[in-house]
Amino acid sequence: MKVLAAMSGGVDSAVAAARAVDAGHDVVGVHLALSRMPGTLRTGSRGCCTIEDSRDAWRACDILGIPYYVWDFSERFKEDVVDDFVAEYAAGRTPNPCMRCNERIKFAALLEKALALGFDAVCTGHYAKVVEDEHGNRELHRAADWAKDQSYVLGVLTHEQLKHSLFPLADTPSKAEVRAEAARRGLSVANKPDSHDICFISDGDTRGWLAEKIEMQPGDIVDETGAVVGGHDGANAFTVGQRRGLKLGRPAADGKPRFVLEIRPKENKVVVGPEALLAVDQLRGIKVSWAGLPVPEVEAQAEFDCMVQVRAHGDPVPARARAESSDGRQQLVLTLLEPMRGVAPGQTMVLYQGSRVLGQATIDSARSLSWDPAKVS
Repeated sequence: MKVLAAMSGGVDSAVAAARAVDAGHDVVGVHLALSRMPGTLRTGSRGCCTIEDSRDAWRACDILGIPYYVWDFSERFKEDVVDDFVAEYAAGRTPNPCMRCNERIKFAALLEKALALGFDAVCTGHYAKVVEDEHGNRELHRAADWAKDQSYVLGVLTHEQLKHSLFPLADTPSKAEVRAEAARRGLSVANKPDSHDICFISDGDTRGWLAEKIEMQPGDIVDETGAVVGGHDGANAFTVGQRRGLKLGRPAADGKPRFVLEIRPKENKVVVGPEALLAVDQLRGIKVSWAGLPVPEVEAQAEFDCMVQVRAHGDPVPARARAESSDGRQQLVLTLLEPMRGVAPGQTMVLYQGSRVLGQATIDSARSLSWDPAKVS
């Protein structure tokens, strides 16, 4: 099989490419240049698309004896990931840029180009598994190492994309084993720190970065009754569940800390309240996609049991889900059997049955049965 290995410059993609070579595939390595102005050096585990990353990817390909290329996807990354991130925050939502990158760059733009060039599959260093059911249909499942499982950020993959996806690290029991294997192979990235946080905000200061992209206006911070309890420099820089940095001028009557419950960009208000009101019972999702063929209940618009996860490393909770169609668009409605804290519009909810990823949707609203935000004026 002719395989295009996406080489980030990290240890996971390097070992994944090595395993693809060992499996007898005809492998070509490619590093994606996602920034027009890449830094020269990483800062520990922060940063992405640096010259150092490109060189590390080249060294790995050289040791593996496979061709190496750099593809410039910077313009599409800016439009589909960075600009989307800014627009979502401007609208008062909390986006997940990793989901957008996997959806629109690694498994859309990259895969489309790979297939056009005659490749059969794209190989990445994600910890997730693709399996076939008894009819040969492909499904996405969690990796063997649940601590490193990345099936959540791959929940946007479609049935057709899964046909051309290769995840050689799927059955690896631990990240330590990947590093040990890299060292045995003589790969210089064996002990390279993992990247984390938002790759295009290398210093980790999301609020400061957004302040340069979104026009911030001072406004009120109100409590769950609508009473003004403080002020802010821009509602768009807050996120649901946030506790620090509120600088409230009026303490709560019980003396306990308050958390962001809701952001209202049109009114330029931030709503805060006690931690108990962060719990939500119902979720509604838009921009729905299915990782493989949807379960039969979807077409019938019948309820089905599932587990739902709203963060890459969050704990899944049991839920009852139902797909609804309106104006030709599908939506997901979930009733949580256990309340979930701090869920924000814009986050991605990924549905599971056992280890299988069913699909995903972008959270449009998260509702608590114990508190009605509409009562806040």
